[in-house]
Amino acid sequence: MKKYFAVYLAPAEETKKMMANFKPEDGQKAMEEWGKWIDAHKANLIDAGAPFGKTKRVTPQGIEDTRNDLTGYSIVQAESHDEAAKIFQDHPHYNNLPGATIEVMEWIEMSMTPKTSA
Repeated sequence: MKKYFAVYLAPAEETKKMMANFKPEDGQKAMEEWGKWIDAHKANLIDAGAPFGKTKRVTPQGIEDTRNDLTGYSIVQAESHDEAAKIFQDHPHYNNLPGATIEVMEWIEMSMTPKTSA
């Protein structure tokens, strides 16, 4: 089976609105929904993932705070890219976040051996 990296996205403004109105019971409900999704797909999950926090942009000119639409990730295994994508059709990420999407990318294994000097 191949590995696939999924990133969860939602418009930054929608995420900000959701978090401004977030209540403890919302968190409990979200965790229950995620738990059900994880249980339903545990045979394919390599890493159920986690949400992302604040972002720093790093360039040769420096480091700065920034915002983007990335909200989290998961890593799955499947026989094909299409099969991997289907795993996310019923994902709770879409609940309560207008414009939420999930992008699934093939994980390409690279064999790189660091060169060391003697």
